[in-house]
Amino acid sequence: MSNDTNLAIEAKGLNKSYVHKYGKKVKALIDFDIKIPKGVTYGLLGPNGAGKSTFINILGGLVIKNSGDVKVCGINLDKNLKKCRKLIGIVPQELNMDPFFTPLELLELQAGLYGVKKKERKTLEILKSVGLTEQKDSYARNLSGGMKRRLLVAKALVHDPEVVILDEPTAGVDVELRQKIWGHIKELNKEGVTVCLTTHYLQEAEQLCDYISIINKGKIIISDKKNNILNLISKKTVNFLLEEAIYNIPENLQNFSPEIKDQTLSISYDKNNTNLKDILILFEKNKIKFKEINTFESDLEDVFIELTKEKN
Repeated sequence: MSNDTNLAIEAKGLNKSYVHKYGKKVKALIDFDIKIPKGVTYGLLGPNGAGKSTFINILGGLVIKNSGDVKVCGINLDKNLKKCRKLIGIVPQELNMDPFFTPLELLELQAGLYGVKKKERKTLEILKSVGLTEQKDSYARNLSGGMKRRLLVAKALVHDPEVVILDEPTAGVDVELRQKIWGHIKELNKEGVTVCLTTHYLQEAEQLCDYISIINKGKIIISDKKNNILNLISKKTVNFLLEEAIYNIPENLQNFSPEIKDQTLSISYDKNNTNLKDILILFEKNKIKFKEINTFESDLEDVFIELTKEKN
């Protein structure tokens, strides 16, 4: 393992297997290596079952690894689990909180569990930072879904951790709430907290992350800076709603995998080699008129297909 003091989290050769009922063995993590620098927002991307939550649960001491080494801010997880737990705040997917406690009471209880002295607690300050000051004395059961999610973030901050890990922070939430949660994550990072989040939303990683690791079937497919990974995602699709249906696609559009259905013409192109302006020029040359235009970036599935194709 490296002695790099600039790393928030480092894992080397991490393996974890489960035995399901009927004796079937499932490998959740396979030779999993990762280095997460301090002070960044780091995205762990992958579909459900990729191994993201298993890795987080190992960091939190909830799952015992089969082999490998893990360090949190340079401290070995096996040698000092208690210290590592104090360095990390974990925001789980599930809304796990006592419905009969208020946010104020829940944060005070959480701080007590972490051994934070009363004079050192920042309960009101944390509630303000997540926008729950007015709801501090309301029962948790009366909070909206969005408020409950923010309360989970607040609970993870009571012991002033150096690293905050968010497991699918916006799963199942609407667009407006997603934007608010993104805002909270950006503010945390501005304050110097290392943020690690799992997601299967490519847009989320693109908006928030400095670095990305893409995980599939327990293995890391690629780890790199966000911009380097996004440059691999070159496919773009444009849908044109035509003013009039066409039945023969011009020859100079044939290289763009054209598909036509009713009055919609779909064009796909590599944005590293072509831009939308080039396509529009060809439309003008062919006197093809359209009423609407919609563009679509590659999604995470496309990334997996492209990257696994390159690896095989």
